[in-house]
Amino acid sequence: MSTTGSTTNTSHRTLVRWSGIVAIVAGVVMIVAGAVTWATVSSQLSAQEITVSEDSTMLPGDDVDGPFSAYAQAQIIDHHALEATGGKTYAQLEQDDPLRVTAMNASFLRASLFTSVVAYGVAALVVGLGALAVFFGSVTTVVTGRRGTGSAAGAQAGRDSHPQEPLLAA
Repeated sequence: MSTTGSTTNTSHRTLVRWSGIVAIVAGVVMIVAGAVTWATVSSQLSAQEITVSEDSTMLPGDDVDGPFSAYAQAQIIDHHALEATGGKTYAQLEQDDPLRVTAMNASFLRASLFTSVVAYGVAALVVGLGALAVFFGSVTTVVTGRRGTGSAAGAQAGRDSHPQEPLLAA
């Protein structure tokens, strides 16, 4: 009976188990970071006390404190700016046209709101990836914990009783 193979399998199992634990910890950190980011963006938007315009086709009268209300407000700002400028964008207006300031302010407001929408998307992505890391880390940790008895004799006995089944796929 060779102990080198058992030691190698045990060290591989240990490495995979620790990788699973690291994935779980990283996943939890990602979930917390994503949730904190989401909450921070929500509180900052809410502090501005913005309400979606009543003539918006989406969420009229809603407080702007989430991704959908921020998007809705950005869309209605664009609509109002185009109405005010006769359908022209900032770049289409003459340089000395006083409506250029209106178009520019609308553009800045929309960009800020879209930045919030993107921040929400990134936060949701990070939470989702964190959940996947926790899931796969948990599966890895559970699977490596159940394989074999942890002793060289037990590992050899397991191989003898199930010769086609490897202890741990590398």
